[in-house]
Amino acid sequence: MQFSLWLALLGAGTLISFTPGAGAINTMSNAINSGFRRSLWGVLGQQAAIVIHIVVVALGLGLLVSSSPLAFNIIRYAGAAYLVYLGIRQFLAKPAVDGEGVHALRNEPRWSMFRRGFWVNILNPKAIVFFLAFLPQFIRVDQPMLPQYLIAAATVIAIDIVVMWFFFAGTAHSFQRFTRNARGQRVLNRIFGTLFVGVGVLLAVIH
Repeated sequence: MQFSLWLALLGAGTLISFTPGAGAINTMSNAINSGFRRSLWGVLGQQAAIVIHIVVVALGLGLLVSSSPLAFNIIRYAGAAYLVYLGIRQFLAKPAVDGEGVHALRNEPRWSMFRRGFWVNILNPKAIVFFLAFLPQFIRVDQPMLPQYLIAAATVIAIDIVVMWFFFAGTAHSFQRFTRNARGQRVLNRIFGTLFVGVGVLLAVIH
C-alpha cells in the first residue's frame, strides 16, 4: 500500500471512529460501570467483530449480504433487538454501591465484556455495507490483495482502539464523579440505557 494512500486511510478511519455509535456507547458504559482499564476488554471484543467484517468483505461475502434483503434484515433486526435488550438492562440496572453507599465498580468478567462488545459490532449489517464501500477505495487490484487488506485491517483496528479507549472510555471515566451515590448511577444508567435503545430503534427503522 502506497504511503499516501495509507495516510488517506488513516485520516478517513480516524474521522469514522469518532462518529458516535453503539460501540462508543458500549465503551462509555463499560468505563463508567467497570472502570477505564477494564473497559478495554469491551473494546477488544468490538475489534474482533471488525476483523470478521473485513474478512467477510475481502472474501466477497459482504456483497452477498448487502444484495440480499432477507440476510440483511435478519442481521439488522437481530442487532437492533440486542441493542434494545442491552438498553433495557442498563436502564433497569441497580446502583452498585458499597456498604457505605459509595460507588463500587462492577467486577464484570472480562470475557463477558469482550463478548458483549463483539455482539454489539457483529450484529450490525450496516458495518458490512460500510466496509464494502469504504475499504475498496484503498485497495489496488493490480497489487497483491492480502498484504493490502492486512495493512488496512491493522490500521482501522489500531485507530478504533485508540479512539474508543482513550477518547470515549477516557471521557466517560470523568463522569464517575457523578456516580458516587445511587441517585447519580441511576441517572447515568437511564441515560445510557436510553441511548442503547435509541440506536437499536434507529438500526431497525433506517434503511
